Amino acid sequence: MSVSPLVQSLKGKLVVSVQAYPGEPLRHPETMAQMARACELGGAAAIRCQGLSDIAAIKGRVEIPVIGLWKEGHEGVYITPTLRHAIACVNAGADVVALDATDRPRPDGRSFEQTVRELRARCDTLVMADCMTIEDIRRGVACGCDIVSTTLSHNKAAIDTTLEDGPDIALLGQAAKEFPDLPVICEGHVHTPSDARAAMDAGAWAVVVGTAITHPTSLTSWFKAAIE
Repeated sequence: MSVSPLVQSLKGKLVVSVQAYPGEPLRHPETMAQMARACELGGAAAIRCQGLSDIAAIKGRVEIPVIGLWKEGHEGVYITPTLRHAIACVNAGADVVALDATDRPRPDGRSFEQTVRELRARCDTLVMADCMTIEDIRRGVACGCDIVSTTLSHNKAAIDTTLEDGPDIALLGQAAKEFPDLPVICEGHVHTPSDARAAMDAGAWAVVVGTAITHPTSLTSWFKAAIE
């Protein structure tokens, strides 16, 4: 599998996830675009963002690549759950489209493999596979996804009671060892610079950080809990 110049540019770098959730004060495309630009000035190599309005606003504000997704729903497959969602992300300006890479059923009845195949047939885009397990990572690699990531690994906490808070170093290390020349990105629960460094040391191609940089409500609650 060849690595695209865009993905090559992310090697050894930081990707920042800029997202706000429904009902939050910062949930506005212009606010997210300002946040993304601030992260670009801080050295982010790419921005990961959610929703068509945010993708379009951020793409118009930054010069670095934009990884786009569209969350719909709260259970099962909700990260870019259908082919329609994926195509819309491309049309909004995403350079890379992130998809849930699990084998769980999707609203439109397509499998992950079918979604990737049809997306590539209709659009000139790169694809990021958001994975929960090593089987998902293997599925993403087999489909020819440009990036695989550990985004959903903490969703398996209910069945893996050994999983601790922080990046899933075990999954990351297994994937990096199995696919040493492919872009395996660490995403999820990267809360400190030392977490990010540990992920790189475990073989990550790049590291995605979201909450710890761009979610002041969570950051405030962490400090409050520590003090009280």
